[in-house]
Amino acid sequence: MGAEFLPMVFTSGWASGINAYAVVLVLGLADRFFSLGQIPDALARTDVLVLAGVLFVVEMFADKIPYVDSLWDTVHTVVRPAVGATIGYLLGHETAGLDAAVGAATGGITALLSHGVKAGLRAAVNTSPEPASNVVVSTGEDVAVTGVTALAIAHPWWAASIALVLLVAGAYLVYKLLGRVRRFKRSYDAWGERVGIATPSGRLDGRPEPPPTGQTGPTDPARTPRENRRLLRGRDAAGPSPRADERLERPFDQTRDDG
Repeated sequence: MGAEFLPMVFTSGWASGINAYAVVLVLGLADRFFSLGQIPDALARTDVLVLAGVLFVVEMFADKIPYVDSLWDTVHTVVRPAVGATIGYLLGHETAGLDAAVGAATGGITALLSHGVKAGLRAAVNTSPEPASNVVVSTGEDVAVTGVTALAIAHPWWAASIALVLLVAGAYLVYKLLGRVRRFKRSYDAWGERVGIATPSGRLDGRPEPPPTGQTGPTDPARTPRENRRLLRGRDAAGPSPRADERLERPFDQTRDDG
């Protein structure tokens, strides 16, 4: 096992978890034009390069459309780790010992981790109402994968260090963004309970909470059905209170907790 084997496998695995087709293209084209000994010849085959190029173009567009990108990520939950494991295997299969098995395991696990970070980040970004954030994030991913993979050919340890930092930073960012998504959902649920379009969290059966003791709600079993209908018609004719209008116009609390 060479000193540059593991960093090369780790970097290609990380990159495969984000954009597997870009990794195959970068490594394959580098071997095709520069005949590099550390890159498997199988990646430079014409049919492999053509297929990777077509799928790269498809992903380049699908990955920038909100919600389509998450669907694409779901489909590639198996594809990206498989590509990472395959590249790791090819990088080590020509050497003696267990290099092929170690390369396949390292590449596959690393690709799965980076794929999870990418999918989680996209799920959080898709909560944004505008599509520009998806384009920016996707373009940044493409640039990072291409640049780090190309760097790994000449300087595997530098590339592996950058890939590790990006993997850890991405996982932390996903953790912070998913926390904000949960807070957003809680605010939305609280607003829905206030305006009566959501079931209160304490009532799983969908029925409203009973009025406090000594008070009556909009409809009271103690009244006759006719009295209840008359009361409801009177409330509708009077219109919503100013306080209710304010709650409808301001569905979410204006105070934000960015911590």
